[in-house]
Amino acid sequence: MATSSADNAAKRHPLAVTGLLSIVGYAAVIGTFLGAVPGSVFPELSLWEVNRLSDAIAVVNAANVVVIAAGWRWIRRDDVRKHAAAMVTSFLLILVFLVMYLTKIGGGGTKEFVGPTLVYYPYLAMLAIHIVLSIVAVPVVLYALVLGATHSPEELRRETPHRRVGRIAASAWLFSLALGVLTYLLLNHAFSWEYVEAAAAVLVIR
Repeated sequence: MATSSADNAAKRHPLAVTGLLSIVGYAAVIGTFLGAVPGSVFPELSLWEVNRLSDAIAVVNAANVVVIAAGWRWIRRDDVRKHAAAMVTSFLLILVFLVMYLTKIGGGGTKEFVGPTLVYYPYLAMLAIHIVLSIVAVPVVLYALVLGATHSPEELRRETPHRRVGRIAASAWLFSLALGVLTYLLLNHAFSWEYVEAAAAVLVIR
């Protein structure tokens, strides 16, 4: 996060930068699902490798829940330095997740939940909320990060909506990550699944 008040284009136009970054992120994910990203970009994965990537993604997301919660606690204690470090770490974990996730979808496939009806519909509901929050939270998270990276702590408090936006971003991302880990456990460990090869086949996460 920024510690100076140096002027730059990103600082003057944070919404434009946020919009551009959001478009790039959405394009990467949608392009992978629809098969628009060349297959040579991703390695061809076996089912075993897909499963190991699923495990790794769950670990990264669980770690990110802890990091975001710690960052939230630190800013409530007015420990700006630790809060900023936590948020940067969280963003790096998001990037690690994105690389692994797109590799899993683009080079392997998806898994469909197989379980009793009593669990199936709650699973779908949690998955749907997870997906919607993930989509909606992207620009909010990026906006909070852009503001934090381009303004000093004093400017963030006086001149920007960083505090309000950050609270919304952290809440949405925490809930989305927690649901993602829970659906992973239900799909991969508590019940069964069917494997669907090819990323463009179905819009299913984990």
